[in-house]
Amino acid sequence: MKVLVGVKRVVDYAVKIRIKADKTGVDLANVKMSMNPFCEIAVEEAVRLKEKKVATEVVAVTIGPAAAQETLRTALAMGADRAIHVKTDMRLDTELQPLAVAKIFQALAEKEQPNLVVLGKQAIDDDSNVTGQMLAGLMDWPIGAFAAEVKVDGDELEVTREIDGGTQTISMSLPAVVTADLRLNQPRYATLPNIMKAKKKKIDTIDAASLGIDIEPRLEYISIIDPPVRQAGVKVENVDEVLSKLKSGGLI
Repeated sequence: MKVLVGVKRVVDYAVKIRIKADKTGVDLANVKMSMNPFCEIAVEEAVRLKEKKVATEVVAVTIGPAAAQETLRTALAMGADRAIHVKTDMRLDTELQPLAVAKIFQALAEKEQPNLVVLGKQAIDDDSNVTGQMLAGLMDWPIGAFAAEVKVDGDELEVTREIDGGTQTISMSLPAVVTADLRLNQPRYATLPNIMKAKKKKIDTIDAASLGIDIEPRLEYISIIDPPVRQAGVKVENVDEVLSKLKSGGLI
């Protein structure tokens, strides 16, 4: 079974985001970049499937500029067998939007013929949370979104997924799409020997324009601003004062 797993290069989760002075986007100058945390979970799950002898090959895919190959090397160091880099200079947080990403993955899936595509449920830069669903729709494949547990038995896939009221277990046939949620696993740290081995693993580079897909943005970002500064709380002496302020709107 071949598994295609998507990884995205984003601003590191520990970095304090700065907005550009012209409000057109996030300032990416001299900012630490890393793999999207949900994509790390997706890679870990794909590698675990290989370790269980369920998957025979794990192929990592990223879309972005030349620097995005660093993210692929991380996936290779975690245990992916090879990688595909779809090259584009579009901004990944605003210009390269979920529908375009889904179309690119559709083209790669038609070429690679994977049995399973595993993606992070969302990226922490745009929080769109729709790429996996769009890909499943384009491919007419079943999807296990927000996966907390994945079990493969032959051509059948069982996914326990996060829902508002707890969890839900669904069954589907392969090929399918799975999007990884936080409870799915704890990603491993790449060891130094595996990091060295990853430098020798193959990365195929494809120009996004050569796929013949319309990836122009459908949404226009008018302005990107910082969230409002949180106001200080109000200290009250007793329940009557709480009720009085609630009635008057003084606590809102």
